[in-house]
Amino acid sequence: LEGFAPEVAWVTKAGSSNLERPLAIRPTSESVIYPYFSKWIRSHRDLPLRLNQWCNIIRWEFSCPLPFIRSREFLWQEGHTAHESKEAAESEVEKALNIYKSVYEDLLAVPVVAGKKTKK
Repeated sequence: LEGFAPEVAWVTKAGSSNLERPLAIRPTSESVIYPYFSKWIRSHRDLPLRLNQWCNIIRWEFSCPLPFIRSREFLWQEGHTAHESKEAAESEVEKALNIYKSVYEDLLAVPVVAGKKTKK
């Protein structure tokens, strides 16, 4: 949960009973999926590993949800991959972004302005 502490929601009660230990409601999949990479990838023959996940996410970062209009809980699509080289990983990202762009522009008629994800 490191790096997501401000956005993590904690469950401390179930009905009228206090929980023995608080439960974190996941803000993102990295904390769950990445520890399994070492189990799924045992050699170079297991690469590339490509996972696509649709899931509900809950984040408590609600001071200003703009430019996205969303509630604390939202449906999220995530791609998780592992590659033999940085170049292969970057190529995969570029392909995925072009597919998203094509869907938005060609099927939904929504213009896209491509950008880069910031460090935070």
